Amino acid sequence: MPPIGRRTVLKLFAGSVVGGVAWASLPMALAAPLRGSKRDIGNDADGAVARDAVLAIAFDRKLHTRLVAHGKPLTPYQPSESLLLTDGAVEDFAITGHKEQPITDARHGTGHQSVTTGRSSRNLEKEVAVTFFDNLPGFAVLQTRYRNHGAAALQVAGWRNAGHELADAPGGFWSFAGATHTDRRDWLRPLAAGFDQRNTLAMDSSDYGGGIPMADIWRRDVGLAVGHVEPVARLLDLPVRKTAGGAHIAVESPQASTLAPGQTLVTERTLLAVHTGDYFAPLRQYKQYMEAEGIVAPQAPDSAFAPVWCTWGYGRDFNIKQIMDTVPKARELGFGWVVLDDGWQTNEGDWRIDTRKFPRGEADMRDFTAKVRSQGMHPRLWIAPLAADPGSDVLHDHVDMLLLDKNGAYQTITWWNALTQCPAYQPTIDYYVALVKKVIGDWGFEGIKFDGQHLNAVAPCYNPAHKHAHPTDSVEGLAAFWRAIHQAAHEANPQAVVELCPCGTVFAFHNLPATDQYPASDPLSSWQVRSKGKTMKALMASRSSYAGDHVELSDDGDDFASTVGIGAVVSSKFTWPKDTDHPAEPLPPGGYRLTAEKEALWRKWVALYKQHMLPKGEYLGTLYDIGFDKPEAHAIAKDGAMYYAFYAKTFDGPVQLRGLGAGRHRVRDLFNEVDLGEVDSGDATIRVAFKRFVLLQATPLATRA
Repeated sequence: MPPIGRRTVLKLFAGSVVGGVAWASLPMALAAPLRGSKRDIGNDADGAVARDAVLAIAFDRKLHTRLVAHGKPLTPYQPSESLLLTDGAVEDFAITGHKEQPITDARHGTGHQSVTTGRSSRNLEKEVAVTFFDNLPGFAVLQTRYRNHGAAALQVAGWRNAGHELADAPGGFWSFAGATHTDRRDWLRPLAAGFDQRNTLAMDSSDYGGGIPMADIWRRDVGLAVGHVEPVARLLDLPVRKTAGGAHIAVESPQASTLAPGQTLVTERTLLAVHTGDYFAPLRQYKQYMEAEGIVAPQAPDSAFAPVWCTWGYGRDFNIKQIMDTVPKARELGFGWVVLDDGWQTNEGDWRIDTRKFPRGEADMRDFTAKVRSQGMHPRLWIAPLAADPGSDVLHDHVDMLLLDKNGAYQTITWWNALTQCPAYQPTIDYYVALVKKVIGDWGFEGIKFDGQHLNAVAPCYNPAHKHAHPTDSVEGLAAFWRAIHQAAHEANPQAVVELCPCGTVFAFHNLPATDQYPASDPLSSWQVRSKGKTMKALMASRSSYAGDHVELSDDGDDFASTVGIGAVVSSKFTWPKDTDHPAEPLPPGGYRLTAEKEALWRKWVALYKQHMLPKGEYLGTLYDIGFDKPEAHAIAKDGAMYYAFYAKTFDGPVQLRGLGAGRHRVRDLFNEVDLGEVDSGDATIRVAFKRFVLLQATPLATRA
């Protein structure tokens, strides 16, 4: 399904394509009823219905819609698709036609599409195309077209698609928001009174933006997901708010424009999905749809699942002796990676080796990677690309690389007090491709950790030196920048691991094809480790690697259970035998020093992780609702066994082991190494008592002859 023309929302009606069918090829018929009864819709005789076996979208005479799932009405009629006018007027339409036809799409297969048409008193024509695909039940793709047949121009503030309010129910609502917020808030949140998030996919601040273009609200019994399905990043909003009677969700464009007589505005392709359980199921459907659009996680090398030890515990003022004295301890504990973090470079931008730490420059860097490999470990290097520090040579010699706003101002990166370079400017791309080839192909690193919140998204670029066809070239070009980087790394070493760590932000989905490993990215809690993990498991499955980030960032600084139990890669930044004397940030109570007590715990968890290697199992995210099921539960199938992780401050009671195969199963508490008995798949309930967590393995018993 080729996307609508992307350079402007205003264009003449000339064969735009929606759902694989050109708009111009769809003749309009007067409110032709669809096959099947409308009894469950509650629609009057002059309306229309677009539906599949799960979801029905019913249009009334004003082109308002209501949603029906499995024959049960979910919403009242609402103006779900709307043109937002600057004068605040609400444009109502009288239905004029409806047409449905089967489609076959080269990417998404067979399905059907309906187009419902209406006209307003100001002679504005509206067409809503709804496309269902047979392999995505309950998942609709919507696109709306507005054509001005009137004599006067209309001032447009934007548009809204899939705007629906779901009524309250016992237990309230949970929400998933795939947009970035500068305060690094939870991606999953209950909807308390007054909850109102704009959830913009544009920049939330100078260096925070982008995200996963889907939002979701759900009750215990049903949920609604919305988003956009364009193959490049779009500057849309996904607002979610708690209302007096329920919760409202939508996809909105805030782009202002003038719709002159004879002109047409066509919205982006948006999704609307109905589901049961939490947000995992529609997010998997979104992944499935976008894979057909070419957005696919790479198949990561095996090394991407090795435990990670990072030097960041020593901060920027590390010395090589500290690191090399700790590497044997990391190897002894079972870690497979040594990440040389921030501080090896002279500045952000030039990326030259600091000769105070590496006196022989590149020769010492090659010696470092050789020594790491001699320990049987993989060396990885930290870099924050697209950042140019004041005083750096690249900023002086290549000021043309900078991203500029429409006033000619720079986009700042707060953490390093640096300036952002434009990822859609070819000299910028060439500069970092050359750097990556040197790091991997010459210095001998086997992976790169790209770090910084600014790497998730950038603002539109107005730098005249770049000759962009449109300022949003920078927004859409960031994913292409990462693909060029990923390709360069893998050309230098096919087994290289590219880690993308956009500090604290929601991972930008369109960067997925260039990401071998995504960490929890500076989590603020163990809850963030687990909830981010469930999200990324929906998008990556087991193709790519999700890491729990430094365990020192989890609750109490030691919660490996929140990493291992969800099938994430374990990671630590411990120091040994003492902490650094010059920490880059204040040390937490007790510091990062690997005490004897910590060493025993770290050793046990790393061994447990490597023994079961749950990241390579199948994360079964639809078995438990992360919002409503208590205790919080996660399930993974691997090698014929089922693994369950339950989390709570304290818990003593029965838990359900969902998803077991037929027959009886032996249940074992893996961390405490205790057999808990047997369960039958017909009544897979077992009593457990724990603080913080319990990690269970259910193994099928041999069938007696």
